[in-house]
Amino acid sequence: MTGNKLLKTVLGTLILPFCAQAQQNLTQYVNPFIGSADHGHVFVGANVPLGAVQLGPTQIPQIWDKFNGWDWCSGYNYKSQEILGFTHTHLSGTGIGDLNDLMIVPANGKLQLTPAEFNKMNTGYGSSFKKENEVAKPGFYSAYLDDYQVQANLTATERVGYHQYRYEKTDNAHILVDLGYHINWDKPTDTYIKQVNDSTFVGYRFSTGWATDQKLYFAIRTSQPIKKVRFFNGKEEKLGQTTFKGQAIKAALFFDAVKNKTIELKVGISPVSSTNALNNINAEIPGWNFEKVKQDADQRWNKTLNKIQFEADKDTKTIFYTALYHTYFAPTIFNDANGDYLGTDKQVYEKQDFVNHTVFSLWDTYRGLHPLMTILEDRKINQDFIKTMLAIYQQQGKLPMWHLQGNETNTMVGLPAIPVIADAFLKGIIDEKDYTLMWEAVKTTAMGNDHGLKYARELTYIPIDSMPNESVAWALEYAIADFGAYKIAEKLGKTEDAAYFKKRYKLYEQYFDKEVGHFVGKKANGEFRRPFDPLMAKHRENDYCEGNAWQYTWLVPQDVKGLINLFGGEEKFLKKLDYFTTMSSDLGGEASPDISGLIGQYAQGNEPNHHIPYLYAYAGQPWKGAALVRKAMTEFYTNSPAGLCGNDDVGQMSAWYVFSAMRFCPLNAMSGVYVLGSPMMQHANINLPNGKTLAIDVKNQGKANQYIKSIKLNGKPYAKTFITHAQLLAGGQMEIEMSATPNKNFGKNKADWPSNIDNN
Repeated sequence: MTGNKLLKTVLGTLILPFCAQAQQNLTQYVNPFIGSADHGHVFVGANVPLGAVQLGPTQIPQIWDKFNGWDWCSGYNYKSQEILGFTHTHLSGTGIGDLNDLMIVPANGKLQLTPAEFNKMNTGYGSSFKKENEVAKPGFYSAYLDDYQVQANLTATERVGYHQYRYEKTDNAHILVDLGYHINWDKPTDTYIKQVNDSTFVGYRFSTGWATDQKLYFAIRTSQPIKKVRFFNGKEEKLGQTTFKGQAIKAALFFDAVKNKTIELKVGISPVSSTNALNNINAEIPGWNFEKVKQDADQRWNKTLNKIQFEADKDTKTIFYTALYHTYFAPTIFNDANGDYLGTDKQVYEKQDFVNHTVFSLWDTYRGLHPLMTILEDRKINQDFIKTMLAIYQQQGKLPMWHLQGNETNTMVGLPAIPVIADAFLKGIIDEKDYTLMWEAVKTTAMGNDHGLKYARELTYIPIDSMPNESVAWALEYAIADFGAYKIAEKLGKTEDAAYFKKRYKLYEQYFDKEVGHFVGKKANGEFRRPFDPLMAKHRENDYCEGNAWQYTWLVPQDVKGLINLFGGEEKFLKKLDYFTTMSSDLGGEASPDISGLIGQYAQGNEPNHHIPYLYAYAGQPWKGAALVRKAMTEFYTNSPAGLCGNDDVGQMSAWYVFSAMRFCPLNAMSGVYVLGSPMMQHANINLPNGKTLAIDVKNQGKANQYIKSIKLNGKPYAKTFITHAQLLAGGQMEIEMSATPNKNFGKNKADWPSNIDNN
């Protein structure tokens, strides 16, 4: 047997057990309360991966604190000890509140029609609860409502919420359906409910808010007959009918809790019609078996979590799997079981051949969450994301920015759909039949006029005379998107377009003020902004978005070599980067609360900084980046309700942790290059959608051992400080040896730097 054959045989023997490893029970390592306190804003409740229904508790936003209710954007905060009721849609980790649609209250005693006031539960509906009687697991939520003496259990499928309520107090037992309830910006505009029979109700709730024209249709089925129904519009009772329409319709459903103390509800939702909502119930939960639906939800989460089998100490393992869990909250399904969905143009599209999605927080998620999906999910799901974006383009004339429940919110900066599309295209995920539409959508969107884009189109800078705030942030994000357009055009053989967008992605250079060493706003006459304070971080009152000049100095992931040249070479670049990560963290008293998780001025809590630790690999000192990554992971991600240092931003904060804990991260989300950092596990299997497995063994893992000493890939020494997407998908085995002291020779050679391939 030759040496090569022997090596392959040995490796095959080593890898085979990992490929054959049975599915593990990984939901036990998820702590859904991580990030539910302080500013994490995560959803807590019952859902399945990417499910349209996110069924969970809704609480009283504490608008009298210094954040004016901001920490209740999801409807829930761990520090609260009351529950108003349970709603079917939530946002997770956002900085803006919306949804919490279709309020269900399992109540008894005096009928209350309005939500209770904080610390005054007798003023309306809702109940206090004890934290020790609250349980949250993937696909399941439960709490004991003390004031009602009701045990509430919740689970869900993709489009149906399943409620189970056990009444110990049976006096005047009822279910309140409040279509008028709203939080934060949301406000109902039209509501409707119809009693079909003694156990079926249908209706809709239309509202305006962050999603300015939201339409939610619903159907409710009860497990036992409803003996009496009282209908209200606001507080005004409506008599003599079974169908009611108004701005804030409510229905109180009374049942015989003495005869049967447990009542169950199946609540289907649809963006199209109540008929479809009812059909969603029939398709997803035809029978009455709460435990089976709960178990099915757990199995679905286990299947998803087993895409990565990660071995570490218990806390690290819990943080990791909770982060992975959070990355599967969105983009949520936004169609019915039959394929119907509501477009951005408010037209119904029937029986589509792709699964339509919504909740695209693209300014956040293009950096890490979507690249993670290209590793873990099969082509179909990633194609569905792209097909949804292309459909949105056809309906509204541009690609989405922040798409919510069939609405374009135009939130945040840049053209963040383009990097997602470019990444998928360059990785061979997009169907060839979609290439023409894809390029049309990318080019049309990139050639728009809004938010200073006309200046980029003319290959110049956005003057602060026309955009007094955020001009640099918009420009830097445009340049990132333009790199994506350039790479797409290049691969499609569109030489002229490629040459044009190659110039555009370099426009960031025009904002570099050599006098101060930062990207600075620029007047139409060519003068940079003066006076200039690189630390000024007042929200939307500087040239940046949720950040300051120091934090935006590094936002050139598409051209790190070019950025280094602006600083005058690697040595000066490293010196400034070192200073940035060790300087004072003081932001002044008026800084945006989004700037959080500070190490020096590095802000782990906000997305424009997520790539920064990995920049060190582009200048021959990856060990410094490893130390920074390890510090961020251990200090800002903990197994506690306050375990996130900022908004989870629809899973992007969590996606960064999943990548970084696995020891690699996409600095440039469109390059197919993952820069190595500091792994947190002893062993991991990445079970790839192509059926292969990448097994990673880490020797000498420990709190003090944060530096990579050496790497072997498939038994051979590996000196590069990056791994490509193609290498990852090939599977195999990687061995990493860690050390308490940096190996300064690892990654020293320029041939081993990621810059050799990632923007070529």
